[in-house]
This record gives sequence, structure tokens and C-alpha cells, in this order.
Amino acid sequence: MAYINELTVLTFLLILGFVAGTFAEGRHYNSIKKRERMLKRIPAISMRTPPDMNCDQVLVSGNIVIANDYFKLFVAGLKGIFGGQLNTYESLLDRGRREAVLRMKEEARKLNARLIVNVKLTTSNLGVAQNKSSGSLEVYAYGTALIAK
Repeated sequence: MAYINELTVLTFLLILGFVAGTFAEGRHYNSIKKRERMLKRIPAISMRTPPDMNCDQVLVSGNIVIANDYFKLFVAGLKGIFGGQLNTYESLLDRGRREAVLRMKEEARKLNARLIVNVKLTTSNLGVAQNKSSGSLEVYAYGTALIAK
């Protein structure tokens, strides 16, 4: 009987984690889409050399530390046992990259930049030193903002 109670609590917590995580992820994606529409006038491209423009060049950056929810960590742990593609981490990387680029663009907008060139993204898995798979990562985006004189 005690096992049934523990299984019920575990099931309830997994369902709660799934619902709360899905809601939070959806809300974050909606925020990202809205801000991407607002900042689409500032292109961020990976071209190494800027176009010939009479402008100032300033380094701009954006970063985010983002974590996965417990339900997705549980599912990723199961997939780690049986093998397969970890789709749960793909959405985490996608949200992290897009958010870091948006924060970089917001910094460029404050400087009245027209364009961001030589954009680079780096990611770091957090919790590796303690051999923990926390499901959190840092994404850092940086580039050169071109500001018209």
C-alpha cells in the first residue's frame, strides 16, 4: 500500500512538473517571438568584415543562464538509459540562443546601432564540475555593433 501512495505522489509530481514546465516554456517562447518582431530592424549576422560604412564599431553582448524543468530532466534521464535523441534539450538550447541574441540586440538598440556583424554564440553546461546533470546552461552571444556617425 505504501508503494501505491509513493507511486501516486511521484506521478502527481511528474504531471505537475510537465504542466508547469510546458506553461513556463510557452510563455517564454511568446515573449521571445514578441521581442524578435520588435527588434527585427537590427540584423545580427555572422559576416566577418563589416560593409563599408562610415560608422563606429562597439562590442555588444547578451547572455542568459537557463534551466530545464524537472519533468524534462526525468525524461532525458530515461532516454539516456535507452538511447535516442534528447529533444528535451533542443528546446532549451533554442530558447537560450534566441534569448541571448535578443539581449545583445537590445544593448545594440540602446546604442542606436544599425547592424551587428561577426556574431558568435558560446554555450557552457553548468554543473559539470560536480558531475551533476542539472540541465542548465549559459549562452553568451556577442558581436560588433555598427553605429552611424
